[in-house]
This record gives sequence, structure tokens and C-alpha cells, in this order.
Amino acid sequence: MKNYELTYIISPDLTEQEVENLSLKITAFIQEEGGSFKPSYSIKKKEGGFLNVLDFHIMPEKLGNLKKKLDSEKQILRYIILTKKILKKIPDQETFTKKRRPQEPIDQRPGAEKVELEEIDKKIDEILKE
Repeated sequence: MKNYELTYIISPDLTEQEVENLSLKITAFIQEEGGSFKPSYSIKKKEGGFLNVLDFHIMPEKLGNLKKKLDSEKQILRYIILTKKILKKIPDQETFTKKRRPQEPIDQRPGAEKVELEEIDKKIDEILKE
């Protein structure tokens, strides 16, 4: 199953009870297609309509049937269905450092020349005098 988010705008002519009934109807549409869902965010009144967001899971081949049902609802003015990616847990620093490949010591890297500290000091002095 893939994860989706449905955002839809409902006609502002509806009462709060009608908005609630429509939300329940849309939830039933998802369940009829074999989907499961998380509780939606609370309904927010927006000028010109109600905005509702619902996270749900459904088989991709059932998405077409759900869209047809949403299209048939004249009270829904607009909707969009987005595919959501599930974020993996970020490993803690200890786990991250354990999995990192240790770096080669500088003097063992290909093409690296060993330089004495005295030579570096001389070069720095030359650069600073210029």
C-alpha cells in the first residue's frame, strides 16, 4: 500500500453538520476501496469554504475508483491527492559514527608526501614576510 494525503475544499453553503457528514462519507469511500486512514486534522474554516486534510493508505490501483467517487460529489469544489513519503528515523550520532568508514591516515594516501613540520614553518614564514 502507498501513503496519500487528500486535501479538499467543500462548498461554504454547507452547515457544520453537512460538512461532518461529507467527511464521514469520504472516509467511507476510502474504506470501500480497501484503504485505511489516520485521523484527519481538525476542519478549518476558510473564507470561501472548508479545508480538510486526511492522511490515508490505499492500493495504487484503487486510487482511480476513489477519484471517480470524489468527482461525483458536487459539494466538493476542488481536491488534490498527493503521494506521501514516509520519513525514516534519523540515526543518532553514535550509530552514524559506527557505520562510517574509517579514513586512511594522511601519510598512507596515494600520492601523499610526508612533510616535516620545520619545512611547513619555513614556508609559513616566507608567505608572511611577502
